[in-house]
Amino acid sequence: MLSQLRPALVSLLLLTLITGVAYPLAVTSVAKVAFPEKAKGSVIVVNGKPVGSALIGQQFTDAKYFWSRPSATGPQPYTGEAGSGSNMAQTNPALLETVKLRVAALQAADPENSLPVPIELVTASASGLDPEISPAAAEFQLARVARARGMSQDKLRKVVGQFTQDRSFGLLGEPRINVLQLNLALDAQ
Repeated sequence: MLSQLRPALVSLLLLTLITGVAYPLAVTSVAKVAFPEKAKGSVIVVNGKPVGSALIGQQFTDAKYFWSRPSATGPQPYTGEAGSGSNMAQTNPALLETVKLRVAALQAADPENSLPVPIELVTASASGLDPEISPAAAEFQLARVARARGMSQDKLRKVVGQFTQDRSFGLLGEPRINVLQLNLALDAQ
């Protein structure tokens, strides 16, 4: 038995050092050289102060801001350590009730809006941390934000267009807008 235990323990120790120490250090080192901004968390800095990450959504509730996709993290929204989806199936009555409440909140914030509510404004993403919305979600919120900021919708639409990113590599994903970056640009105007 001891003759089998020693090689097993040595293998465990060796694999732990390789996969638990050497490999993560190597990957982190390569990432810091190849993608320095992303390796540091894609932190957005304004006036020397970090205000958020381009990779993690934030909650906006003021009418003058574009609102992010709902967060499924708890107890605080958009908590990076708790990233996960809601895990509710489409047939779950709790999901339906949550969606109804979110639709009502959007309609209460802009009663004049007759556009259909984009699905991403009432459902959380798989991670619950999505920092981006679609151009349709931005268009849905455009009139409310324009009124709150005293801007014309056309001028605001141009700003939104400047922050609309195309599909990755021209074919992956969908066009998207980083909500934090858009809101910071609007505040800077």
